[in-house]
Amino acid sequence: MKTIDDLATEGVAGKRVFVRADLNVPLDGTTITDDGRIRAVAPTIAKLAALGAKVIVASHLGRPKGAPDPAFSLAPAAARLGEILGRDVAFATDTVGDSARSVTAGLADGQVAVLENLRFNAGETSKDDAERGAFADRLADLADLYVGDGFGAVHRKHASVFDLPKRLPHAAGDLIATEVGVLKKLTDDVKRPYAVVLGGAKVSDKLAVIDNLLKKADRILVGGGMAYTFLAAKGHEVGISLLQKDQIPVCLKYLAEAEKRGVEFVLPVDVLVSADFPDLKTKAPATYDVVASDAIPADKEGLDIGPKTRELYVAKLADAGTVFWNGPMGVFEHPDYANGTKAVAQGLLESDAFTVVGGGDSAAAVRLLGFDENAFGHISTGGGASLEYLEGKTLPGLAALED
Repeated sequence: MKTIDDLATEGVAGKRVFVRADLNVPLDGTTITDDGRIRAVAPTIAKLAALGAKVIVASHLGRPKGAPDPAFSLAPAAARLGEILGRDVAFATDTVGDSARSVTAGLADGQVAVLENLRFNAGETSKDDAERGAFADRLADLADLYVGDGFGAVHRKHASVFDLPKRLPHAAGDLIATEVGVLKKLTDDVKRPYAVVLGGAKVSDKLAVIDNLLKKADRILVGGGMAYTFLAAKGHEVGISLLQKDQIPVCLKYLAEAEKRGVEFVLPVDVLVSADFPDLKTKAPATYDVVASDAIPADKEGLDIGPKTRELYVAKLADAGTVFWNGPMGVFEHPDYANGTKAVAQGLLESDAFTVVGGGDSAAAVRLLGFDENAFGHISTGGGASLEYLEGKTLPGLAALED
């Protein structure tokens, strides 16, 4: 896999370099609530600009329906990128139309432009190879070289991720190179004990990665909404907590497999429960009880791991050599239910392990709860991509950069 340094050796000055970034940031209206992904790719863009490239940045944002939708415009991300880079960033109001052609044609050496949301064109996400390829052809007309640096999208077989690099000389950006290097440490060169912390809402989202990690990890700690399906599998009442009944047989299988392999599979011993879901807008104080995980009332729902579980999980992380964490322990967006997630983050910091925060809500929680990002070994920009890599899947965006 070529890198930007390889491109620099061959020469990029004066060339149009298409950078597939991941600017898919959360928005409150037009206000960016977490700019982590923009800050992560900014060094690659700055590096190419410093080499004299005409840098064309493209990304998706959200899930528009293949047509322009102002709610998903990349304009706020383009403005924030300019602030981070400390330079003017041009913005094209379409993807391959008149504005894109005009803006990219007007770039001088070292200048940067951002195209509008790639998913405003149905060809970006089409399952039809011809339609996707036709869109990739039009994107290719805008550039001379391709740099893939949107790690959060490499598990998608989309035009700008999979088809476009086949049409241009290509290389991996520094962010993707870093992400892949880190993930190899979680699969090929693991320092033990290897602890994995999994959370989030649905156990079905993590089944494949659990299946693979049971062969690699020494202990797996489970929290968040997904924990209640495992608790139900053990015969416990979970009240009105998140529950995927259809996944109970699979959970039983994994619990048995963990025991067979000697992998510690740790579930909450106590939880915070309430009859009312918290107000995440006003952050009004919540009313809750702390109960044992096998004594959840039928009319209440688990919203965070309890104090005994926090203490247990921190102890299980203390001697780890490697920790991978993906998914919050509760409704961390509300201060009354953030302590479980906060305890896990603190546990990572207090261990001597190589720590990897696996993107998505975990990365957002680290920032929201005020932790120093640089104190962790690595914070991934791609939750789904990280999980699929750890599942052992071939990621289309990485495969396209390999040749």
